[in-house]
Amino acid sequence: MTPKLVIVPGLGDSGEQHWQSLWAQKYGAARVRQDDPDSPTPEGWSARLQQVIEATPGELVLVGHSCGVPNIVHWAKLYGGHERVKGALLVAPTDVDLEHTRQLYPAVAQLSPLPMTELPFPALVIASENDPYSSFERAEEMAEAWGAELISAGEAGHINVASGHGEWEDGQVLLSECLHAWTPPEISRF
Repeated sequence: MTPKLVIVPGLGDSGEQHWQSLWAQKYGAARVRQDDPDSPTPEGWSARLQQVIEATPGELVLVGHSCGVPNIVHWAKLYGGHERVKGALLVAPTDVDLEHTRQLYPAVAQLSPLPMTELPFPALVIASENDPYSSFERAEEMAEAWGAELISAGEAGHINVASGHGEWEDGQVLLSECLHAWTPPEISRF
């Protein structure tokens, strides 16, 4: 059985045309819906992620974007992970410790400091070389601290609708490769 995706959006819950929303429909993914998607707190957002994980049967792969990435990292620190979480795709991680980002979106300061400890599951960080909310060098530091692999998406902006990423086919290829790496060979995949 294919692991179930758990979509973990960032601020604003990713719009209808965002690749996370499109993937949720395409793959029948579970989705984390925060009570207040514009006011993240490590405890509140992590508790909601934990609820979705507990309510979703089977093996899981978390798919975070933007502030969804700090959500996953804080959740892993607070809850120690979960035995059914087989990996995480961490896309365009927002650097919540970056003053520029905090000035643009003051709410992200609530997610600072960003945990920089190894994750209890395999992860792939996909970062853009011209993301306005995190430098590629900072993404490298995050990936190293989390024990994650890192892939450059090139100059892809924030890897969202505004930067021209609708269905994000390249991301789907990377997702498929992650599923092959993180699950036994007899598991069916996308």
